[in-house]
Amino acid sequence: MTESPTVEQKFTVIAYDRATGKPRWERTARTQLPHEGHHRDHGFASASPVTDGEVVITSFGSFGIFAFDLKGQLLWEKDLGDMRTRNSFGEGSSPALHGETVVVLWDHEGEDFIVALDRKTGKELWRQQRDEPTGWSTPLIMESGGRPVVIVNGTNKVRAYDLATGKLLWEAGGQTTNAIPSPVPHEGRVVVMSGFRGAALQVIRLDRTGDLTGSDAIVWSHNKSTPYVPSPMIYGSHLYFFAGNNAMLSIFDATTGKPGIESERLNGLQGVYASPVGAAGRVYLLGRDGGAMVLKDALTLEVLATNKLDDGFDASPAVAGTDLFLRGRANLYCLAVSK
Repeated sequence: MTESPTVEQKFTVIAYDRATGKPRWERTARTQLPHEGHHRDHGFASASPVTDGEVVITSFGSFGIFAFDLKGQLLWEKDLGDMRTRNSFGEGSSPALHGETVVVLWDHEGEDFIVALDRKTGKELWRQQRDEPTGWSTPLIMESGGRPVVIVNGTNKVRAYDLATGKLLWEAGGQTTNAIPSPVPHEGRVVVMSGFRGAALQVIRLDRTGDLTGSDAIVWSHNKSTPYVPSPMIYGSHLYFFAGNNAMLSIFDATTGKPGIESERLNGLQGVYASPVGAAGRVYLLGRDGGAMVLKDALTLEVLATNKLDDGFDASPAVAGTDLFLRGRANLYCLAVSK
């Protein structure tokens, strides 16, 4: 299940022209022999970059955090050390960006922490120790009570931190082993899920402090057919999530927890790592086999289109304006989203 490194790897950032797909610039951030391997389903660059339209923050984990301007000039880099991941499965948590702060999660088999860096300089603003096994979830930053809060999914606890200070605000147990899906926000609450060797879905109020495990801060929960790798999505008032890594979809009312459909198989997809994405009243789903489906945003299952590309998809779709970007194993695609 893992592949061990035998040669030096180039850790490269490439910017493509949105209209033509032609490369605008390419920068090799580092060339290095990795200290451990990775799962065969991904490589050494699994984290997604993040941008605010002025800087691009990209994380290669153990191989450095790098900030570029939009012309490809390196602004800063930060080395946080080497991770030791469970079973040498590799790294995958993406950085989160809010205002002037970049947040990086560092959950592995060594000393864990979450760290905040200055967007302009890379200077460390705060660091909080954590007690978690290897994690691949990406932090969520959302507003709560007039201040930004960092929410992190985890095997032992879901935790919330004050973005300005790093102070732990609350924590809640109840997730499964390998809590990979990233949290999603909805109406002053956060939805967290995991689905390896069990199933857990919790909708948690943000306006509490302390240990929320088993308290009334858990607005509603569900313990069946939750995702292992794909993150859930809330589009409008509907919560979409897969079962495990399978093309079996559930759609719930995000506010009440009332199900529309539960774990219904989707004919046209085979295996799923990519998270659902919503745009223009539609929901876009990708399969690891190259299958793609478009659904109408509704509590019922209404398939608008089914297609298949000669490729495979593990990365989630991205929407910018009316463009839909798909990162396949072989190619990068840009499709127009009709209004």
